[in-house]
Order: sequence, then structure tokens, then C-alpha cells
Amino acid sequence: MSRAATPAIAALVAAGTPHEVLRYHHDPRNESYGDEAVAALAGESVVLEQIFKTLIIASGSVLAVAVLPVPWKLSLKAAAAALGLSKVAMADQAAAERATGYVLGGISPLGQRKRLPTVVDASALSFEKMLCSAGKRGWDVALVPQDLVRLTQAVTADLRAV
Repeated sequence: MSRAATPAIAALVAAGTPHEVLRYHHDPRNESYGDEAVAALAGESVVLEQIFKTLIIASGSVLAVAVLPVPWKLSLKAAAAALGLSKVAMADQAAAERATGYVLGGISPLGQRKRLPTVVDASALSFEKMLCSAGKRGWDVALVPQDLVRLTQAVTADLRAV
């Protein structure tokens, strides 16, 4: 295949970053995208907290990305502080899709239409590999967390709401 299947995969290939694409069946009726990924991918070699979701947040008209383990709830306050923003809320779906070029449930932190400020939960750094969306529902990519941080120019912080 000469052309990458998604912009996220194309970004990894262009950067020469080692990665593995993991595919699973996506049920179009299922709107719990992260839970579906966890159910399909967690097992002996992958723990729940190794599978990350990509959330788009907004501070006024400024959009940003928060990447954290699927089972966790995002601390909006922690994400805002990490990104140097006064206050954030979850972004509108249409705005998130327009800015990233991906559809909800397939938003990857990589290969977005417009580079957005990004924060990755610091827990990612405790894993040899982490999984995040490859840019399509039913597709994840496994990569070294430091590579994701480098490629997205992300900051890291504790994003878990308590």
C-alpha cells in the first residue's frame, strides 16, 4: 500500500516512527467508542489504562487536545492548567471534526488537519507502548508514548479527575 490509510498513519510513516496498526470490529450502532476499543483490545498484553482516548476541548474559540486513558474522566481544570488556558470545556462535535479532519470516535491526536495544542496524560510515559486512535473508528495505533508526545509537541500532565 503506497498511500497510508489515514492521516494519522501517514504522519507516523512520514516521521519514520515505529508503530503497529490494530484493527477491531466497530459496530456503527455503538457510540461508546472508547469502551468498544477497550473491549476489543484489552487483554493479556494490553491493560485498560494503556488504551487512550482523544478529546477535543475548547477555551472560547481556541481548541486543544487532551489524551488520557479511556476509563478515566478528564479533569478540565488540569487540562486547562497544563495548556496555560484559564478555563476549558468539551468542544462542540462539529468544531472538533472540522479542526481535526476526523469524525467523532475516530479522532486521532496525530495527523490532524490543524495542529492543536496537546496535553497527554503523564501516565502514558509509564508504558512501553500506548494505544490511541489511528484516525478511523475501529482502528488504533500502538506506539511509544514519547513518540506521540514528540510528534504532537505535547505537554504531559496528570489529567485524571478525582
